[in-house]
Parts: sequence; structure tokens; C-alpha cells
Amino acid sequence: MSVTSRYREAWEGFWREAPEEQGAVLWDAEPALTVGIHLALFEPHLADPGLAMVDLGCGNGTQTRFLADRFPHVVGADLSAAALDHARTADPAGQATYRVLDAVEKGETETLHAELGDANVYMRGVLHQVDPDDRQPMADGIATLVGDRGRAFLVELSEAAKPVLMGLAQNPAGPPPKLAPIFRHGIAPGEVADDAVPEYLRAAGLSVLASGELPLTTTEFTPDGTRIELPSKWLVVGRTV
Repeated sequence: MSVTSRYREAWEGFWREAPEEQGAVLWDAEPALTVGIHLALFEPHLADPGLAMVDLGCGNGTQTRFLADRFPHVVGADLSAAALDHARTADPAGQATYRVLDAVEKGETETLHAELGDANVYMRGVLHQVDPDDRQPMADGIATLVGDRGRAFLVELSEAAKPVLMGLAQNPAGPPPKLAPIFRHGIAPGEVADDAVPEYLRAAGLSVLASGELPLTTTEFTPDGTRIELPSKWLVVGRTV
């Protein structure tokens, strides 16, 4: 199976319209506030830091480039070719490599694993966006990529994020400017129960090695200047033998 064409087209449309500059997209916060914090949680659990690092759902590659400064081989993978156009433009030195990947499609993750071998995987805020029927296949795809030696770090919006987002969306003055295009392209965040994420991963044969809570930092601010942060949960997973 593969992701629905509706989902793919929504992301293509979103990224075709997205501005080039960093921070123009809601979740494109500077790495020091996002992947930098996550990496401090992830690195102690890496069985082999020398494995390729796959930034799954890399978007315009802001976090990918940060990872490429710290790991020898980094691959930014995304469903959207338009997103990868942004990523390549922002990485003229080619620090990372980029490829279109449908992580729900078993053959595609198997092909990437055959090329890279076991890999470490970083994934921020992707699982809650995909259609419910695609979530288990995506978890299976992550398990394929990590193989026996890799580890995956996932951070996903928690259930507590929904009322925050709905409150922003229903503001009488309209949603914040960076939230509006997300809804306009039909990418309204899905709902994943907090206890469902580890279950998808366990069903894929992965064990939870560490977990916790962190706000998912955005680039948007409330009228009083407060940065909008969305409640989220993180997990480190891998195979235990």
C-alpha cells in the first residue's frame, strides 16, 4: 500500500506555495529549539552513531542540515518533491542527500534499507498527519529502516495539542498566518491517542527504550508575543535482542 493521493497532493500544494526563507512555515523552528534538544535525548541511546541518519518527513530540510553537521551520512526523506526542492535549494553544498520516499510503501523502505543498511531515524510530527489506515504501515516502515542496529526518535503531538490548535483555528480574527495555509491545503492535524503511538511501534517489532514529554516549538506567536508551543510526546525505539 502507499499513502493516499489526497494526502500526497495536499503536501505538494502546501510546499509549492511555501516561502523559501527559514521560519516561514509553522513548525520550521530553529534547530536549537527542536532537533538540538531532541538529539541530546536521542544520542545516549544510539547503538551505532556511525549509521546513516534518515530525517523522515524532512520537509524543507532545516533539521536535516543540523543533523548533517553532526553525522557522517544524513538522508532527508519526504513524500513531497516540492519540499525536497526547498531542501536542496537551502543546502547548496549538499551536506545531506535528499530523496522522495513514501514511508507507507513497504517496497520503498525496503529499497532504502538495502542501500543504507541499518539506519538511525529522526521523525518529528509526521505520524499524526497521516491517515489512520497508514499509521501502522508507517511504523512498519520505520522498523524496516532501523533494522537490528538502528534507533528511531519520534516526537508527535499529544492529545493535549488538539484544544490548543482548535483554539487558534477558531480565533474570531482568523487563524494565525502560518496556521492558515495548513488548514487551507487540508492538512489539519489528525488525532493519534497518546497510547496508540507506542502500540504502533511495538506491533512493528520495536521496543520503547525511552520516552517523555516536550513542547513542539513553532515559529508562530500569539498577539502578546508569546511563542506558540504544542504539547507533544517523544519516544526512542529500537529492536532489543
